[in-house]
Amino acid sequence: MRYAIIAAGEGSRLAAEGIQSPKPLVRVGGEMLIDRLIRIFLQNDAEEIVVICNDRTAQVAQHLVALQRDGLQGRPVPLRFVVKSTPSSMHSFFEISKYLNDGPFILTTVDTIFREDEFADYVRAFSGSQIDGLMGVTDYVDDEKPLYVETDSQLNITAFLDSSTSCRYISGGIYGLHESAIFTLHNCIARSESRMRNFQRALISDGRRLQAYPFSKVLDIDHADDIRKAEEFLSA
Repeated sequence: MRYAIIAAGEGSRLAAEGIQSPKPLVRVGGEMLIDRLIRIFLQNDAEEIVVICNDRTAQVAQHLVALQRDGLQGRPVPLRFVVKSTPSSMHSFFEISKYLNDGPFILTTVDTIFREDEFADYVRAFSGSQIDGLMGVTDYVDDEKPLYVETDSQLNITAFLDSSTSCRYISGGIYGLHESAIFTLHNCIARSESRMRNFQRALISDGRRLQAYPFSKVLDIDHADDIRKAEEFLSA
């Protein structure tokens, strides 16, 4: 399986709250966010891990160089990375999409926190599926602007909504996609669209078959207090 990580944000909200490390290098439970994802991906048969980081924070790129050279915890990392600042997560995805267009892949943002056993089950489900996309969702809502995921009784995704009083799930920022999604992505960029939620809506508009895969809880690290929440969640 090929994996990808969007790590190009600046973490401005964390910095404003006194967190000095760039977001990919923030530690949760003593482990850097980006190292945690890479370790989990390696445990789930990563053939290649593609990362994009911004060009404003040299520490992240330096860390990725060290991972290429030295590996992670004594294990080689099949790492490819791009250093470029972009205006949105969707544009970051576009910048690395040329490395993801020849087979299925799983994409996450660098601050996505989930249970490792649930992720392993998710990878197995996606690997054995014939659908265009398997999207990680959760019924745990702790997000300032959640993206609600409308599904039918079979968990086929019918819409992505900015607000809802009837949807059980929100997007967890975990995207298992086949290469057909890259065509939709490029069309979004050509139309000057932005934000990952607009890309997800475009997948539906293009007739891609998407299913929701429930996780018990998925957290993002946007604020200093989210680090505490993540550590409590992972240690429970």
